[in-house]
Amino acid sequence: MGRGGKHIQSALRLGKKRTLKKLKLALLRPFEWFGIALGLLVFTFLPRKAVLAVADFASRIFYRFDTKGRRHALENLRIIRGREYDPDSKPTRREEIVIRRSYRNMARTIAHAFWTMTNARRKVEISGEMSPEGKALLASHKSAVTVSGHIGCWEILSQLAFLEGHRMMSVAKDIGSGGMTKLLMKSRESIGQEIVHAEGAFRPLMKGLKEGKSLGLLVDQAVRPSDGGIWVRFFGRPVPVSAAPAFFSAKGDVPIAVAWCRPLKDGRYRCEVISVYESREARDIWGMTQRCLKDLERVIRRHPSCWVLNYNEFRKHPKPDELEKLCANERKAAAK
Repeated sequence: MGRGGKHIQSALRLGKKRTLKKLKLALLRPFEWFGIALGLLVFTFLPRKAVLAVADFASRIFYRFDTKGRRHALENLRIIRGREYDPDSKPTRREEIVIRRSYRNMARTIAHAFWTMTNARRKVEISGEMSPEGKALLASHKSAVTVSGHIGCWEILSQLAFLEGHRMMSVAKDIGSGGMTKLLMKSRESIGQEIVHAEGAFRPLMKGLKEGKSLGLLVDQAVRPSDGGIWVRFFGRPVPVSAAPAFFSAKGDVPIAVAWCRPLKDGRYRCEVISVYESREARDIWGMTQRCLKDLERVIRRHPSCWVLNYNEFRKHPKPDELEKLCANERKAAAK
C-alpha cells in the first residue's frame, strides 16, 4: 500500500475514533445531568458532616469501578516515590490506603463545589480558614497571582482569599459536557469571585490585574505548547504546563504565591502558603514555572493522598526538539 493509502486509512481510523467518542458523550449526557441534579438536591441542603459522609460513600463506589483510574493512581504514586511501575503489579496495602484517601479527597472537593452553590459565604467560613502567613500576605498586597494544584481542596482556595477581601478571578476549563462546565463555573461564582473560560482568558485576566484583582491558577495539568504550555519537569518527568502564572506576575508586576488548602482532621481546610516570589523573579518565565512545580512537588511528596492521583499526568511526551529545549533551559538554570 502506498503512502497515500496509509494516510487515508489513518484519517478514517481517526474519524471513527472521534465519532465513537461523540457517541459515547451523547449516551452519557443523560446520566451526567442526572448526577448533577442529584448532587444539587443531595449536597446543597445537607449539613456539612452529612455532605462529607455522602462524599466518602461515593468515593468508595468510584474507587471500586474506576479500574483505569486506579492504574493511573498506582503509577503516579510510584513516580512520586521514585519507584519503578509494573503494569502487572498490584498495590501494597499502604499504597491502596493512600489511593483510597486520594479518591476520598477528590470526592469531598467536588461535594464542596456543589454544597457552596447556596449560602456560599457562610459555608466557606465554617469549612476553612486562612493561615496567619496567608492573612499577612493578602493584607500586604493589593493583588497577587496565587498558584496551586489539584491537591487538598482546590475549590476553597480562592473562596478563602475572597473572604479576606481580595477580588478573585479564576480560569475554568471544559469538564465533561458544556452543562457540567457551566455548573462548576456557577458554583465558583457563588461567593462572588469571577470565572473566565480558558479560551480567550488572557485579556480579561490582564484587565483584572490592572484593576487590582487577584488571580487563582492551577498548574498541575497538561497544556499543549500550541496552547501556551512549556515543558518543565515534574517528579523528574517532562510535562507541558501553563506558563500563565509567571507571565501574569511579570506583566502585572504582582507577586506569585504558591499555596494549597490542607485537609484537617475535622473535615475542614486550612490555606497554607508554600512560597512567595516577587514579580521581578517571574521575568524568567521558564525558571519561575519550574520553581512553582517544584514547590508543589514538595507538598505532594509529603501528602500524596491529598493529590488527585488518578489523573493521567504524564501521558504527553516531548518531541526531540522540545526535549532539547527543556535540557537547554535546565543547563542555563544550573549555570546561574
